Amino acid sequence: MCRQKRGSGSGPSPMAVSGRGVRPMEEKTIRTENEKKKEYLRSYLVHVRRIRRINAEIEELRTMKMNPSAKDNDGMPHGGNGQGDLSDYAADLDEMIQELINERYWRIKTYQQIARQIKRLRSENEKDVLFYRYIKGLDWWEIAEKMSFSERWIYKLHGKALVHFEIPKEFIEVQ
Repeated sequence: MCRQKRGSGSGPSPMAVSGRGVRPMEEKTIRTENEKKKEYLRSYLVHVRRIRRINAEIEELRTMKMNPSAKDNDGMPHGGNGQGDLSDYAADLDEMIQELINERYWRIKTYQQIARQIKRLRSENEKDVLFYRYIKGLDWWEIAEKMSFSERWIYKLHGKALVHFEIPKEFIEVQ
């Protein structure tokens, strides 16, 4: 049996302290790195949501133009021939369509970049977890069901995938 001298200054090993073999400071660094990776991975679904919102706004604008409000049909005379109203509508619609085109472009670029990084992982299971979570936007239980694993195992795979996942240098430099 090996004995340790009293007062030698060596307490429990960092491995024993954290229980996972990572020093507390390293654990904090890993956590912040993983948060950055998740933010990067989530950026695709942010574009998807923006596109849905812009489409809804365009639909709402078109609906409002097709079904004018009671204010416009109040029986009172209004100045002009209504062209100003139509040109405002056309300008608003054009601006929203341009915004939609721009957002679609960035969604595609983001998808290509994230998919390329996911494909660089070695483990197919890790690739699947990241794809289903950050590209398809599935909940944890849906991923578990799709992959025929327990939800707990999906969490573990996700953690491993984040450790192995690399953010492109361009993204790091922008932040």
